[in-house]
Amino acid sequence: MTDSPDTADDLRIAVMRLARRMRIERVDGDVTDGQLSVLFVLAKHGPQTAGALSEHDRVSAPSMTRTVSALVDAGLVSRTAAPDDGRKVLVDLTETGRRIVTETRERRIAWFTRQLESLSADEQRTLLAATPIIRALADS
Repeated sequence: MTDSPDTADDLRIAVMRLARRMRIERVDGDVTDGQLSVLFVLAKHGPQTAGALSEHDRVSAPSMTRTVSALVDAGLVSRTAAPDDGRKVLVDLTETGRRIVTETRERRIAWFTRQLESLSADEQRTLLAATPIIRALADS
């Protein structure tokens, strides 16, 4: 299967289109994809340094600093000194940021559930079996 560049390209395009379609399902249209990614990381992993966030999202430190500053200005995250090391600054969700994550996640799950329900049982099983493979590719 991997002997064909067309196969890899077809799968790449399908995954990108699905991700793009999923990103449409959000609560706040003013929050960028990069900002929303940071909010989701904080919701899953708790308070993080800007450095840890930049590593997670694979972006430069200056880019993450700009993203975090925009989120602070929007009232979606806060910065506080780390309790164990006052020199470190932790970024954490505010209640408004947490609400955006929760509502966006619920909207995306509802949309995706509707799409899955339109598939046959065999198609659903195939997608379920592919989930760990897709996750491993995304995490590589």
